[in-house]
Amino acid sequence: MDVFEAINKRYSHKREFKDEPVPRETLKKIVQAGIQAPSGCNEQTTDFVIVDDPALIREIAAITERPFIKTAGAIIACIVNQRPVYRGLSFEVEDCSAAVENMLLSITALGYAAVWIEGNILVEGKPEKLNSLLKVPAPKYVRVLLPLGIPPEQGTQKEKKPFARRAWFNTYDG
Repeated sequence: MDVFEAINKRYSHKREFKDEPVPRETLKKIVQAGIQAPSGCNEQTTDFVIVDDPALIREIAAITERPFIKTAGAIIACIVNQRPVYRGLSFEVEDCSAAVENMLLSITALGYAAVWIEGNILVEGKPEKLNSLLKVPAPKYVRVLLPLGIPPEQGTQKEKKPFARRAWFNTYDG
């Protein structure tokens, strides 16, 4: 599948997955796509914990209060380090986001499905619980979770606004 097809087919899978593990070689390939993403000043501030232990997956599902996650074949936890890399500025959110998008497109291209979970895990003591569970040392923390697996049926991408309502040449015309 080429990159444009993967972009058009990628969707957020928020339902149960088939009861099948994701092979470690596949997980390595997906995470390598995240590692290849650009980062501010090439500081590469995003690390990854690949969770394929079913017991840990169930614990993460309980922490996130998202029951469908317990059926994931694996979860990729994206770990960020909020530290200045350029003139006092940190780019951990941008670095992580670029890595996540590369991985989401790779997941789609390989025939799997995933969902980007972020807001839900940044509140109510969940960051501390996830950091403790995955042994993430401070000041680093889990910023994004990508539960992934084989969907029972192929989902579809939600409709996007047309190009003419979101993009213009040379000047903003919204």
